[in-house]
Amino acid sequence: MDLKTRLEQLRRENQKRIKDTNDLDALNQIRVNLLGKKGPITEVLRGMKDLKPEERPKVGAYANEIKADLQENLQNRKDALEQAALTAKLATETIDVTLPGDQVVQGTPHIIDQIMDDIEEFFIGQGYQVVDGPEVEEDHYNFEMMNIPKDHPARDMQDTFYIDDQLLMRSQTSPVQARTLEVHDFSKGPLKMISPGRVYRRDTDDATHSHQFNQIEGLVIDKHITMADLKGTLLALAQHVFGKDRQIRLRPSYFPFTEPSVEVDVSCFRCNGKGCAICKYSGWIEVLGAGMVHPNVLTNAGVDADVYGGFAFGLGPDRFAMLKYGIDDIRSFYQGDVRFLSQFKEEG
Repeated sequence: MDLKTRLEQLRRENQKRIKDTNDLDALNQIRVNLLGKKGPITEVLRGMKDLKPEERPKVGAYANEIKADLQENLQNRKDALEQAALTAKLATETIDVTLPGDQVVQGTPHIIDQIMDDIEEFFIGQGYQVVDGPEVEEDHYNFEMMNIPKDHPARDMQDTFYIDDQLLMRSQTSPVQARTLEVHDFSKGPLKMISPGRVYRRDTDDATHSHQFNQIEGLVIDKHITMADLKGTLLALAQHVFGKDRQIRLRPSYFPFTEPSVEVDVSCFRCNGKGCAICKYSGWIEVLGAGMVHPNVLTNAGVDADVYGGFAFGLGPDRFAMLKYGIDDIRSFYQGDVRFLSQFKEEG
């Protein structure tokens, strides 16, 4: 059998093998066996040494034609097998758009933010404005404007974070009230405001204390404001936060910026006043401080204390949250434990 006939036979035989192969690994093995250095085509070409010189170019060209043809067959079959494999894979991995998707877990506002937002909405509904102010405050507004003299214990370095002689991290949100009092135009109506925000005090962190916490202070200034207005406001607040059956009581106290001053207790919402561990078996829980605005505070802000008066109160949203949800460690609010925080889903 001459070389050209042998080459033609190899083409026919391997074209059929390539066409009948349905596996990529098997196809690759055919390629290696057929076109490799020890393959049949190479073996045939070795016999060209026995040909006449004028016949060698013709047989060589024919051999290259056969080799190129088989390479094209191999590539076409490989492309076909890969496309078939891809089509089969897509068929098995088709997404059923009618199936429900994976549930996306939504976050929720921090429990303290929820409490503060709820209290803010309550007072906005009562006609109050929400006023913000700087956390780095002047000594003048944090203390002096609020009738806190130089020798008052609150000025001690153990209580307040001082930056220099005149600047400090505010220890209360009262300076926001002082700043607002200075600029309020009473000819346009009374001043009704709350000032929520973060405050700072030099304190040792434990289950009930923190060096930073939140506060909401309220202020109402107008003509003919009485203690009855204060009590009615605080009763409505207590019933809004702790339940409509709650009652409050006022106990005499002392604050430099109010006179008279009171501590405000709410009837225990766990035992309904019968006595339990939460209310220390008294039936009452202390929730905030309040009082009638001291005339000196009004005078310091340029307001005529003989004409205008009012009341002020201050509450801690952190304490409200602890009482409302029975939380016994204030540090839980700030440790970022999602397991704890996720228990308090926003209502509504």
